[in-house]
Formats: sequence, structure tokens, C-alpha cells
Amino acid sequence: MTKQRVSRAKVRENLAPAPLFVLVEPQMGENIGAAARAMLNFGVSGLRLVNPRDGWPNPKAAATASGASIVIDETEVFTCVADAIADCNYVVAATARVRELTTPVLEPAAAASNLRARISEGQRCAVLFGGERNGLSSDDVARANAIVTAPANPAFASINLSQAALLIAYEWAKSAGDAAPQAAGGGDDLAHHADVERLSQHFIDELDDAGFFFPPEKRSGMIRNLRAAFAHAGFSAAEVRTLRGAIKALVSSRNARN
Repeated sequence: MTKQRVSRAKVRENLAPAPLFVLVEPQMGENIGAAARAMLNFGVSGLRLVNPRDGWPNPKAAATASGASIVIDETEVFTCVADAIADCNYVVAATARVRELTTPVLEPAAAASNLRARISEGQRCAVLFGGERNGLSSDDVARANAIVTAPANPAFASINLSQAALLIAYEWAKSAGDAAPQAAGGGDDLAHHADVERLSQHFIDELDDAGFFFPPEKRSGMIRNLRAAFAHAGFSAAEVRTLRGAIKALVSSRNARN
């Protein structure tokens, strides 16, 4: 027991601020555990789960983590992606599929350097990973500021969940040796995703009232594109407040005229 406590304390001493890894609807406990082990190998400890199929805690995950108990024991569980990233300033989505979105696409090394620059400025960052069956949905990706994708075989591009976590965690660790990263911009003032989500929902609700979403069959795609535009705009907290106020002013003016 004493040896395990000392080991955990030693591990914690060597952990520095790092991105959160968010696994969306993971199915197999073994994959969660393998991802946790890969994370800790490369200095990442913050794990969040969105609707794990077999619930949480999961004994198979704990067993497969093989010593990465500090990750497993402190894992947080959420019911939706929006809640899991609500307190984050910057989010990248790990996906191999081409999307009909204007979201920036980065290779793993570039994404890791970008994350490190932002975290060094005090931003809270996260990486989204999809579940084993379907990966990330287009709606999940639309909430991200950028996409990270590896130059995989296009005929066989789907990467196992734990291996995807290993790939990003490795690039994260390797980025520590990069030259001083360029400032990512925004610093502590970059808006949290929860605030951006409220802004985009406010805008969407008012557009809905104005009859903007036409024809009906294109509504979901139009909303997805709007969410993506807000997500990767990189608004500061002050800009979000200003835009919320501008929307309210426009609506009040419209209502007054009516």
C-alpha cells in the first residue's frame, strides 16, 4: 500500500498542465483503460467520458489501465459533449472523416504545438475522441475549434480509440521540445465553450423566430455550420458579451417596429 501511494505521489509530481482527453460514447472498458495508460505514459491525466456504454466506474477499464489509476480514479463523466467541454477555451476533434465544415484541419504534431501554446497561456484545452462504433458525429465536430487528423491510409483510416489517444498523447509529449511556440492569442480572456454555446444558441433561436431556416430539410446542416463558425472563431469573453448584447438590441428593435 505504501509503495502504491509513493508511486502515485511521484507520478503527480511529474504532471504538468495538459489537454483534457474527452472520449465520446466509448463502448469497451478495455479501450478506456488502454487510453488512460497511453495518456499517463506521455504526461496527460485529465480524462472525461461522455455516456460510456457500460457505465462508470468500469472494472475492465481499471484492469487494462495497468497502473494508471490516477487517471481512472479521477475520470469525470458527462451526459453530453456540450457539458464535457463547457469550461474549455479551445477544443480539437480527432477524426479521419472529411466534413462539410470550414473548421481548420491540423496534423497531430501541429495540433499538439497549438495546444501547448494555448495551455502555456492559461487556456483550458481538450481533445475529443469518438466511440468505437461511429466515431464523432458531425454535430460533435461542429463544436470544436479545429480538427486533428493523422495521415492514415485513406482506404483504412479508422484508428482504434486507445491508439488514437496514444498518437495524440505522444505528439503532446514531443511538443515539449519544440521551439518556443507562437502566441495562440486570447490568453485567459478566450471565451469558454459554454459561453460560445449560449451565444450560438441565442443566435440560432432568433434566426428560427425570423424563419431563416428554409427549406426545412436543410435546417440541421445550416445549424451545424453556424455552430462550427462560432466554435472556431476564437471569440474572447468580452466579444461574446458584446455579440449577445447586439443580438438583444436587434431583436428589441424588430419587436418595437412590429
